[in-house]
Amino acid sequence: MSEVIFVEDDEALRSATTQALELAGYTVIAHADARAALTAIPADFAGAIVSDIRMPGMDGFAFLDAVHAADPDLSIILITGHGDVAMAVSALHRGAFDFLTKPFAVDHLTASIDRAIERRLLVVENRRLRSEAEAAQAGSPLIGDSAAMVRQRATIAQLAAADIDVLIEGETGTGKELVATLLHRMGPRRGRPFVAVNCGALIDGLAEFDLFGHAADSVPHTRLSRDGQIVAASGGTLLLDEIDSMPLTIQASLLRVLEEREVQPIGEARPIAVDLRIVATTKTDLAAAVAAGGFRADLFYRLNTVRLPIPPVRERDGDIFRLFAAFVDEAKAQLGRPDFTLTDAASRHLREHDWPGNVRELRNFAFESVLGLGTEVARVPSDADLPTRVAAYEADLIEAALRHHRGRVAAALVDLGIPRKTFYDKVARHGIDLDAFRQRPAEA
Repeated sequence: MSEVIFVEDDEALRSATTQALELAGYTVIAHADARAALTAIPADFAGAIVSDIRMPGMDGFAFLDAVHAADPDLSIILITGHGDVAMAVSALHRGAFDFLTKPFAVDHLTASIDRAIERRLLVVENRRLRSEAEAAQAGSPLIGDSAAMVRQRATIAQLAAADIDVLIEGETGTGKELVATLLHRMGPRRGRPFVAVNCGALIDGLAEFDLFGHAADSVPHTRLSRDGQIVAASGGTLLLDEIDSMPLTIQASLLRVLEEREVQPIGEARPIAVDLRIVATTKTDLAAAVAAGGFRADLFYRLNTVRLPIPPVRERDGDIFRLFAAFVDEAKAQLGRPDFTLTDAASRHLREHDWPGNVRELRNFAFESVLGLGTEVARVPSDADLPTRVAAYEADLIEAALRHHRGRVAAALVDLGIPRKTFYDKVARHGIDLDAFRQRPAEA
């Protein structure tokens, strides 16, 4: 039920209006004093505020200013029996949502309240989504500020809260298993089992026992029963990693688990109910695998409810530098190596390579660079923060491109893959002297 905070010093009008609004279906919180109303507005209040203007102590305009000082997006409707055009214009200029003069028809007031609440609900919802996205970014190991990664973190936060099955799609090394882990850790099943099954390692003849379990005396060389990995995941999340590699002989039995949420252990007379969230990953196009006969169509359509594509590194503009900087920090901590930057060859590799191995390949390259395998050491202060290190790497890449092309900007732009305006903005930001590079001989 929608809430309305109503501020009116006239007791008779306050009582009558409150009763009319309650009959219209609102929950009304009435106040005779604006100061009392001000302290009673909850954070992220999702309703509307209706206030008289002429009141003793704090009047409606002062109340409006005080409310908007705390939250400028609160919807406030002002009413008065002494209104004129100038007062109405002043109220709207000061941020009032609407302005009504007494006497007013109740249906006019309720129509204004409905519009105010509709706008306020949008504000509250946008704040919630923004907060979830920021929280996901702040606590997320998914590094990057590209538009693709900002959307990715927000989507993961929403899907985690939804507690539904998800199919994660992405090339090798893009971090699909990490995303699956985040869906579990950020969702309502956090703290419960997270069981990862490597479908590519399942072996025909043995996989059924591992996945579905078995009854006592149903397996040679053992008289004991055993719960499979699916039962072990009950209450939590079951990750089917690389499900595109799952043998066809197992896919039919898995379909029943997805559809019925029950598993039939080998040798048991009755199935066992399981409470699961299922997350699957694939590095190939499952629709193409279905067409080629390598994957069951019914299982594909059951998994295809919610798909979460993970972008490859080459589509995450600008994130390579941030990823590399983060991996360099990780490598330095693990290897106990001093500070460094890159040689021209390594810089060129960062900007020109397609990174088919994605994040995994980039991490390996960072570790190689910290070890000094083929790179020349050029230093960044050890106490520099991440933005400083990223800026240093970015400047290195721009300077390497200019040095290679003897200061020819057009050729450097081709190597860097950025627009001319962006290039000059970065040159100015990093204090790079273009003339100095035009005087250099081209590299061999």
